[in-house]
Amino acid sequence: MSPRGILQFRGEGGIAGHASGYREVSTYTMDIICLLWQRETKKLFRSWSRLLMNVVAPLAFIILLGVGLGGVARLPGIAPDYLIFLIPGTVAVTVMFTGIGSGSQILWDRQRGFLKGVLVAPVSRMEIVLGHTAGGATIAVFQGLLLLVMSLIVGLLLPTLAGFCLAIIFLLLAAVAFTAFGVAIAARTGDASGLQMITGIFTFLFFGFSGAVFPISTLPAWIEPLTLANPLTYCVEGVRYGLTGMSQIHPVVCLAVMTGFCMVTVAGGAYLFRKMP
Repeated sequence: MSPRGILQFRGEGGIAGHASGYREVSTYTMDIICLLWQRETKKLFRSWSRLLMNVVAPLAFIILLGVGLGGVARLPGIAPDYLIFLIPGTVAVTVMFTGIGSGSQILWDRQRGFLKGVLVAPVSRMEIVLGHTAGGATIAVFQGLLLLVMSLIVGLLLPTLAGFCLAIIFLLLAAVAFTAFGVAIAARTGDASGLQMITGIFTFLFFGFSGAVFPISTLPAWIEPLTLANPLTYCVEGVRYGLTGMSQIHPVVCLAVMTGFCMVTVAGGAYLFRKMP
């Protein structure tokens, strides 16, 4: 923002000056967010090998586990076969892994000095969080979509357009929520090795109690409450409903939970980032 714009925003120029100032502040804020988003998304195209590995690994997991247990596992009323059941959950889990990993990259920016350079600029910390979260979420959704397309080769049936759009909405909410969650963890962790350990624990718990690999109805009674308390469960079930038309949790409930979780993590990530020394 120019000095003249700041003066107008602070009150010089009357009503017209205030309106012009607000417009300039809004445009400046969006420019900062877009620049940080662009910086994060460029990382996706600078390392195609990492991108392919992040997609090939879960695809191999789908093939090995889905085909291996396909002849043994029977899921009447839940999915036509185990492979079809496994694919939506694996896609959602991949978005979660990528989102948390992208969000936690803000610690590396801090250690390399980039974050310090941004913080001394006339940029609010909320703008930094929003830009970083938007970039990480874009990468996570892109990898989820790429895995989804490749899953068509191994047996995923083509969903309806409405179902596909619903699945994308759930993946987008999960990407934003878990990227912001990663930002929140990185904001309170000053050590890289400690960050890896903490994110590893959280990703394992999110994945293990998500219902991505086993149906919720077949879990032991003491595990089911833990699964229902896991926000990733609602993303998995929402994506599963969009792609297969079957879900053990109503899609409206899944959408409400994921929307609330997304709002909480973004607000929490921004708050913790403000408190970062």
